[in-house]
Amino acid sequence: MTHTNKVTFDSEGVTLTGNLFLPESTGGTPGPLPGIVVAGTWTSVKELMADRYAERLAARGYAALSLDFTGFGESGGEPRDVEDPAGKVRDIHHALTFLAAQEAVDGDRLGALGICAAAMYMSDNTAHDPRVRSLALVAPWLHDAAVCEAAYGGAEAVAERVKAGQEARARYEETGEVAYVPVVSATDERAAMPYDIDFYLNPARGGIPAWPNRFAVMSWVDWLTYDAIALAPLIDRPTLLVHSEDAAIPEGTRRFHAGLAGPKDILWTQGTQFDFYDSEPQVTIAVDAVAAHFARTLS
Repeated sequence: MTHTNKVTFDSEGVTLTGNLFLPESTGGTPGPLPGIVVAGTWTSVKELMADRYAERLAARGYAALSLDFTGFGESGGEPRDVEDPAGKVRDIHHALTFLAAQEAVDGDRLGALGICAAAMYMSDNTAHDPRVRSLALVAPWLHDAAVCEAAYGGAEAVAERVKAGQEARARYEETGEVAYVPVVSATDERAAMPYDIDFYLNPARGGIPAWPNRFAVMSWVDWLTYDAIALAPLIDRPTLLVHSEDAAIPEGTRRFHAGLAGPKDILWTQGTQFDFYDSEPQVTIAVDAVAAHFARTLS
């Protein structure tokens, strides 16, 4: 059993909202708990998958904090629903500061868990934040220019999206108006993911009211020019990756794993990308592996 507290904390003058999951009882375990910051896919709110993983980790004896990034969900910040890698890395840094200050948390035993796109942001913060002693990445989306070209239909297609993003950003800076398209749509070709993806469109899964299915077009610029693969040699903390050949861009995972500077493990299992968000047995397999990794590295 776990206990959940709605919390708020500051990130560069913006009030962020998160959920702090704690074990219902420490079961006699002495001392404060190791703390884990958890975040999920691009454009996501904490309710999509971060809460699920954080609650599961709390049930295994961790203090786990999920959060809504600046401009998303219950957190403050304008403009809304802009995928800003650098901003999300800053938010993670401040989330760790908040978590480390909690009475129930041992600030010397901090870890980070990134699911899908948050794998990049957790990795970025870990590379530059010595407080993070252990890193875990589940179904990680890890890209650089080459991976983006492979994922988005080639260099020309990437350039077209970047140009659209630049134009949208210029429009926002001039008028304050944000151009949006759906994140996911089976019918709108402008969507960031123009596919029929059940996880995002099914109200029983990720298609929840808290998630507006809205992508700011200006996000393309920073998203497509972000290089997560280059972060690997900067990470010397123990790192675990959990992935599948049937999930998103396994080549990015292999290249990132190869470049890591510290102790590293990789678990190849089964399942699609979206299975790792809310489906069994993938979530349990991932959580068990992540909890065991943190137990080894945050003792």
